[in-house]
Amino acid sequence: MSVLLFTIIVLAGAFLAGLVGSLTGLGGGVVIIPLLTLVLGVDIHYAIGASIVSVIATSSGSAAAYVKEGITNIRIGMFLEMATTISAIIGAVVTVYLDPSYIAVIFGLILLFSAAMMVVKKVDRSDNDTSGKLAVFFKLNGTYPTEGGMKKYAVHRVLGGFVMMFFAGIISGLLGIGSGALKVIAMDNIMRIPFKVSTTTSNFMMGVTAAASAIVYLHRGQIDPGIAMPVTIGVLCGATLGSKILVRTKTDKLKVVFAVVVTFLALQMIYNGLSGKL
Repeated sequence: MSVLLFTIIVLAGAFLAGLVGSLTGLGGGVVIIPLLTLVLGVDIHYAIGASIVSVIATSSGSAAAYVKEGITNIRIGMFLEMATTISAIIGAVVTVYLDPSYIAVIFGLILLFSAAMMVVKKVDRSDNDTSGKLAVFFKLNGTYPTEGGMKKYAVHRVLGGFVMMFFAGIISGLLGIGSGALKVIAMDNIMRIPFKVSTTTSNFMMGVTAAASAIVYLHRGQIDPGIAMPVTIGVLCGATLGSKILVRTKTDKLKVVFAVVVTFLALQMIYNGLSGKL
């Protein structure tokens, strides 16, 4: 395969990954890494390195808009980043000692979990009346804009969310993905933060988390510009288009279809990992 053809395939695949990832709430890495490893035969460590760079780019672009709109809770983001950045570096270092087959199996299992979380109906459990003691101490409670004006919300079980974020950071550094499904558990289910706030705050955190682990991959020479560049450009363009379509489109059916695709990719990654093909 020529360099030009390889670049075109990666660019097109990354664009599709960014588009679908933006519409469904999952990052492009869930498609990019299987595309690079299963279809194009790229070493999984280099695929993860390219995915991390794309996470930094997409997070930086979209996070600025959400912060400007006043939806993102920067205090929560900075507080939880203490867990995710440290653990992301740990995850990135651990990949050196893990066989690629094991990484593929872990990635497949996380994809299955992400697919399940995608189709589970979300219930807004935010509570505006009471708040956790740590949330009050660290001043994590906040407000976000709605059609009826600014709405207050309270944050709960800060310690539980912090621990889950530590685990999410390890997975992010290990696999080069945003770990969105784990962050949903941390902020939506444990800390009971409203969906809009948790989603935008998670997006804000992803770039910082990815940047921390990217240093390790860059030091090891596992971020190849020839792979990372078309991946980043494609994902950025796809995510930008997806964010515009999202405003006018209902994505419930799309999420079910994408969950099926992700499940198929997950099973392929697990099979190839167990059979030693990666």
